[in-house]
Amino acid sequence: MSVLSSALSTPPGGPVAERLRVACVQVCARNDVKENVADTLAWIRQAALGGAQLIALPEAVDYLDADFQRARDYARVPSEHFALAAYKAAALDLGCWILVGSITTRDTDGELVNRSMLISPQGEVVCHYDKIHLFDALPGSSSFTESNLYKRGARAQLWDGPWGRLGFSICYDVRFAQLYRALAQAGANLIAVPAAFMKITGEAHWHTLLRARAIETGCYVIAPAQCGHHYGERYSYGHSLIVDPWGEILADGGLAPGIVMADIDPARVDWARTSIPSLGQDRSFDVQVGA
Repeated sequence: MSVLSSALSTPPGGPVAERLRVACVQVCARNDVKENVADTLAWIRQAALGGAQLIALPEAVDYLDADFQRARDYARVPSEHFALAAYKAAALDLGCWILVGSITTRDTDGELVNRSMLISPQGEVVCHYDKIHLFDALPGSSSFTESNLYKRGARAQLWDGPWGRLGFSICYDVRFAQLYRALAQAGANLIAVPAAFMKITGEAHWHTLLRARAIETGCYVIAPAQCGHHYGERYSYGHSLIVDPWGEILADGGLAPGIVMADIDPARVDWARTSIPSLGQDRSFDVQVGA
């Protein structure tokens, strides 16, 4: 059974794509959801005034807290979620697409999920993705066992929009190249990687990983990120990126809250994939140890 799901049954490559101005919003979320939402909405409006048609928000854009119990108490189902309602209203008011990088919400079974949602210009959630690869790691002196809070997602996700086919992922997913290859081979020409990447690992790997995912897939990669000091020893790296299919960085958000924008040209995807047609050149092989 395929783990890929697309809202439409169009062939790989999706519908005829249009040029797109995309914005990444960079924020420093803490455990005050109303303050987090107010800050994010201000940047969303500024991006829309700059002509952005798709505005992408980071992972955990609504809430970050060291206390897992407070996070559990905070989480709501989507229909009762304050942050989601605010972002839906903004999309409708501004007439733009908003990719909510992720919010802490509850699935239909009541379990918490780290969920990304795409909101249409009509203010409706048209698609969602639950993070598959949860961050259970010990980088340096920091540790964060995400699976102690969230249920893992089990399905990759794509959506067909006016710009082509969007593939979803969240943060730690970026270390699992097979997900991105599967999304690209299923027709994605744009892949989102909203993140709250830790400072220590961001300094070492963030730019390299995102450029690699773009080059390997021949996709544009949009990666809105958290930045700054959230609580205790938790710092996020920032540097929201927009990367083209040849691995060129079109925009870098640096270290402070704000927005970055770039224009997406679907013809650039076709050019990159024609120049290096590796997506259609997979070969099966065995793995052998020793002679």
